[in-house]
Amino acid sequence: MANIRPFSALRPPAERVEEVASVPYDVVNTAEAQALAAGNPLSFLHVSRPEIDLPEGTGIHTDIVYRQAVESFNKLRQSCPLVTEEAPSIYVYRLIMGSQEQIGVVACCSVDEYDNDLIKKHERTRRDKEDDRTHHMMVLRAQTGPVFLTYRARRDIDTMVMEITMTEALFDFTAPDGVQHTVWRVPDLVRFAEAFREVPLLYIADGHHRAASASRARGEMREQSFAHTGDEEYNFFLAVMFPDEQLKILAYNRVVKDLNGLSSAEFLAKVRENFDVTESANAAPSGPKQWSVYLDGRWYGLTLRADAAQPDGIVASLDVSLLQDRLLDPILGIKDVRTDKRIDFVGGIRGTEELERLVNEGKATVAFSLCPTTVEDLLAVSDAGEIMPPKSTWFEPKLRDGLLIHTF
Repeated sequence: MANIRPFSALRPPAERVEEVASVPYDVVNTAEAQALAAGNPLSFLHVSRPEIDLPEGTGIHTDIVYRQAVESFNKLRQSCPLVTEEAPSIYVYRLIMGSQEQIGVVACCSVDEYDNDLIKKHERTRRDKEDDRTHHMMVLRAQTGPVFLTYRARRDIDTMVMEITMTEALFDFTAPDGVQHTVWRVPDLVRFAEAFREVPLLYIADGHHRAASASRARGEMREQSFAHTGDEEYNFFLAVMFPDEQLKILAYNRVVKDLNGLSSAEFLAKVRENFDVTESANAAPSGPKQWSVYLDGRWYGLTLRADAAQPDGIVASLDVSLLQDRLLDPILGIKDVRTDKRIDFVGGIRGTEELERLVNEGKATVAFSLCPTTVEDLLAVSDAGEIMPPKSTWFEPKLRDGLLIHTF
């Protein structure tokens, strides 16, 4: 069962929420965060990416950065000012991006359930990224952005959520990227908590490092506690839970800087050993087990040859795995996409035009356009206790940081 818990949110007042709410810390680099926060002292990026207010070249994981995060957080609490809900609450959070609409429930989830794999994972985390967010949580004593969870949809929860959306909203604004964000406070906490007890499993869709860091922060807080009971706020982490039927995963495309010493003709000849290659293909593949490749100003289409060895297992059968195992590794020599500096990743929201631009401007030599991983694949991999290849999923729309903050 899923154990969800109301919390007394620290939040901006409704009239300032649009100024405060920011994109997640991990979808922008320092320069992009600096540009987004320019001229807006209330942007939550001053807290989540505090290096933007320090001299250029400051190491982003140095002590001065975390001290700046505390200073910026305290300043925001006073100058905005942020307010704390008088009573613990659960919230409903709707995002609308064009024709895409998804509505989730905001609450705190159990770190114990995360540690015991009742909250399923599909991604390995990196220690350096865990270190960063754990330190950030500990100095602020707060979780400032939610973990993005999903669950297999239930009609009873869908009905309850829709009822809430018919009431007056707490927040309702459209962000600069055109995504509408609306938040409601739930009046009947018990009813929602009981409904989620019937949900057997929750799944991390996005935010593995936030969840892992919450677990590590809990460990540190427990060591510092003189009378740990398990009911303290640090035993729970901020999350938004969306039904799987509403989620949309976009492709996570790849660009590579060179052809590993091969000419274009040599590269295509090696590709043909495992793939059927067609010329003048569409920039986006039309279905699974198909890929599009941009090289020398034209798109090629790839399909796995009928006589090629067929993949065995759910992870090996994913399009991202097949591309890695049959092309990126053996032909281009990219063994580990997490550490190889020759490969980069482009979220599907940027479109195939971005792939063409990077190649045409000489910033990459070849680009690969993929079909999106499905939500069903994500759940199946998680249920099997397997790990997806890095950069397999790109979720849109993105949640906003600084809307509802969980303090501990």
